[in-house]
Amino acid sequence: MRRAFRLAYDGRPFYGFQRQPDVPTVEDTLFDALRAHGALAESADKPEGYAAAGRTDRGVSARAQTVAFDCPEWLTPRALNAELHDALWAWAHADVPGNFHATHHARYREYVYHLYAPEADPGRAREAARRLSGVHDFHNLTSDETGTERDLTLSVESAADGDFLALRARAGGFPRGLVRRLAALVQSVATGAAPVSKVERVLGATELAGPEGVPEAAPEPLVLVDVGYGDVTFERDARAAADTRAFFADERAHHRALARVADTVADGVERPRDG
Repeated sequence: MRRAFRLAYDGRPFYGFQRQPDVPTVEDTLFDALRAHGALAESADKPEGYAAAGRTDRGVSARAQTVAFDCPEWLTPRALNAELHDALWAWAHADVPGNFHATHHARYREYVYHLYAPEADPGRAREAARRLSGVHDFHNLTSDETGTERDLTLSVESAADGDFLALRARAGGFPRGLVRRLAALVQSVATGAAPVSKVERVLGATELAGPEGVPEAAPEPLVLVDVGYGDVTFERDARAAADTRAFFADERAHHRALARVADTVADGVERPRDG
């Protein structure tokens, strides 16, 4: 049978999603788990019918990365998790037709970039997002030389604490580095480092380079949050989902503690005390 799995992972321990020699990746970790379960032969390159929704870069995390392949019926998310890396979790599945392809049958991918920008003007950020939405050639925001025209929906939400903007990007697919460059462009406009009119220059036919070019923002704040497949309905595995939530709750608590440590040091350096 062919089964699709929703995967969540913290991207920081991995050198991206796609297999690479001599470094840990999400795909290598998944295949190692399948071999440990006896669901993939040692000599096999990959499972029959295997495909993934996308290839996230090094450091990029996911909530709903989707892979599909032929597997035994007993291989549920909770069974798969028994052999997975602590930073990689399966939490839902769907039984799909034998011709299902996790890449080609995806109708859209959706990413969220958590942009730390306490000095940003949300209104300017939203205006930049509005201008970037729609059908455009994003050749100035990717290193890809083909497939750069996309129909993009980009929105901006302000976080409750005011320090972050959440950029939500949805499209059928994304050229290499596009979301991270969108984040860098929106940040430059929102902080006043660039005029709103820069969006039009970036979307224009002229190739931009040097100071006019747009660099990639850091990968760690980026999350693949959803992949849509139309009438495919994923069933949440209650135990697997609970374990996934528990792992990321622990991660959240740990990093909040580290943030307080950083605040203590920074505040002390700014306002030193005697003794």
